[in-house]
Amino acid sequence: MSVDKSDIEKIAHLARLQIDEADVADYTTHLANILDLVAQMNSVDTEHVTPMAHPMDAVQRLREDVVTETNQREHFQAIAPQVEDGLYLVPRVIE
Repeated sequence: MSVDKSDIEKIAHLARLQIDEADVADYTTHLANILDLVAQMNSVDTEHVTPMAHPMDAVQRLREDVVTETNQREHFQAIAPQVEDGLYLVPRVIE
């Protein structure tokens, strides 16, 4: 695929990147090589290739949902600056 200086400058502007004028030629070459590789990969015939396994096909082993710790609310609220009716009171931050 053909990439020129104006394409690199436009991409750099859209990405909010500052590229030195001396480096534009290198970026042009590298980006053209990447796009040529993508075009080459797209031209490969994959009709008879079996798709790879998808991670969403995996089944996770789940553990039983059991409480393993004791309720320590009173212990934690004892050291809180302000508590009312079992809730932590915090300063208002949105007006």
